[in-house]
Amino acid sequence: MFEISGPMVDSKVFICASAAEQQKWMQHIEDRRRKSMAQPMSPSHCALSYLLPCDEHWKREELKKYLLQAPIWQWEGSSIQHMGQLGYISIVHIINSQRQGLQERLMVLFPQDVLLLSVDNKRLNIRYEGRLPRQSIRAVERSALPGRLEFELIGELVEPLQVSCSCYEDYRNWMFQLQQADRNSHVAVSHAPPPIMPKLQRSRKESQEQMITADQRHINGRS
Repeated sequence: MFEISGPMVDSKVFICASAAEQQKWMQHIEDRRRKSMAQPMSPSHCALSYLLPCDEHWKREELKKYLLQAPIWQWEGSSIQHMGQLGYISIVHIINSQRQGLQERLMVLFPQDVLLLSVDNKRLNIRYEGRLPRQSIRAVERSALPGRLEFELIGELVEPLQVSCSCYEDYRNWMFQLQQADRNSHVAVSHAPPPIMPKLQRSRKESQEQMITADQRHINGRS
């Protein structure tokens, strides 16, 4: 019996018919691992190099599939397959109060979290940079200059992050998704009453007729 596990793979236990067969499998797996480490993959053989930047619809869809299968370095928490259906995805640049300069990040939207990943310069490896719970953050528009597609992610337990998008489509989608999540959580907690519909303005003739009718009722009530 032996077990195969990894940072992005659910552990699997294998039972062999004999000790000799188990030893054969263990040796085969170890040989494959050594060969893969001794021969680093070049950018021309890595699908990630073709999918970034993900500036087209087909690239986004293929990148979603790639993230669910590819290894992610320094991963923490439950596997990405257990985070729910993958939503929007794009390359952004992020800056916070502790670091200088923009940092490129692959930002991925899930039902409960916003996942932040980084990619090396050769577009070969993906590394885990953290995740933000959607119920604890909201997007606020900060850009005051035309042509700058920027917003800020703020929350009570989250350090403010300034996010810069490369195109208007990314900016529009992120603002809509993250502000929508904030509105939904606010409604679910506060249970605000529905707005009161304004009354329609009456015409002058209708108002005069109602005043005359009211005066007649008042006079009849006295007599």
